[in-house]
Amino acid sequence: MTQTLTSNYLDLFLRGVPLLDVRAPVEFAQGAFPNAHNLPLLTDTERHEVGLRYNEQGQPAAIALGHALVGGKTREARLQGWLRWCEQHPGGQLYCFRGGMRSGTVQQWLAEAGHPIPRIRGGYKAMRRFLLESLEETSTALPLLLLSGRSGTGKTRVIEAIEHAVDLEGLAHHRGSAFGRRPGGQPSQPDFENRLAIALLRLRAQQATHGPRPVVVEDESKLVGHRLILPSLHLRMKASPRVFIEEPLESRVQVTLEDYVCAPLAEYAQCHGEAEALGRLGAELLASLDRIHNRLGGTRYRELRQALESALDQQALSGTVENHRGWIRALLAEYYDPLYDHALKRQGDIGAPLFVGNRAEVTAFLRDAVRRPVALDH
Repeated sequence: MTQTLTSNYLDLFLRGVPLLDVRAPVEFAQGAFPNAHNLPLLTDTERHEVGLRYNEQGQPAAIALGHALVGGKTREARLQGWLRWCEQHPGGQLYCFRGGMRSGTVQQWLAEAGHPIPRIRGGYKAMRRFLLESLEETSTALPLLLLSGRSGTGKTRVIEAIEHAVDLEGLAHHRGSAFGRRPGGQPSQPDFENRLAIALLRLRAQQATHGPRPVVVEDESKLVGHRLILPSLHLRMKASPRVFIEEPLESRVQVTLEDYVCAPLAEYAQCHGEAEALGRLGAELLASLDRIHNRLGGTRYRELRQALESALDQQALSGTVENHRGWIRALLAEYYDPLYDHALKRQGDIGAPLFVGNRAEVTAFLRDAVRRPVALDH
């Protein structure tokens, strides 16, 4: 029976083809692709046992053990899961780590059950190598526009409103500050790199139609939470033309309240239920404040912690979030603004910005900038 092999990785990622990943769960957790679904041939324990057998007795013995572990009712149950996936994802494709025995076995069993599915040559390893190479290439080839501004100016909101932009914080599932952790945690470093590489590939594909339009990215440090931005991309970001958002303090307090109190509360409610949401939010906000204890100094830290605890208590009693404004205002003015000013001084002469304006003005400028090819010079 002929087994179809495919290797057009670019097409797979540009079209967002559904992917059936039959690696063990531990492999999937270490790195996967956005459109992949993990339905393993072997569990983590089974994979470990087969690996031991391979090391002790060689490949034939390991294959025999694998068939013994995944036989009878176990095989039938897993086959039914793959069949359901194929029915739900027509046009999907299949892979394992190297595109070899595991995915070949599943492909054969599906074909015998009347559901032939293409198998990806080289598997995860080859696709991952392709994305890493493309990330290095596209990060130096695409023209960039860097969006800067103080904390609370709503930079992410502008990024989300621009069609030709990359949301690094969204890809990293982190808001990019000491208070930036989000429910569910961050993707693995390979997952973050895979998502970023695919996003840049799709933007580059648009260049063939629309010309070399700039890609808008938010000004970030090397790390977004614990996820590292590719060094070559980060260097390009820092050397790219900048657009600055300027917003008054009270506007920034409002944005911070919405993004760091209201939105996370809704996320915690979705993940853990409404009964636990405020407790989890409060614990994370207090832990975030603890992480900058030394930089704040003992007296100011205690004052801000008391204000935060009071605001959380009032929120629990009445549902109001208004009391959070006090500690947010103080944190922006006394902690984040000095950090921002210091960072600007360290960068030295970065040249005149392309544009400076409030959030609405910057959004309008960037929307115009990315709709047409432009020459970006400082």
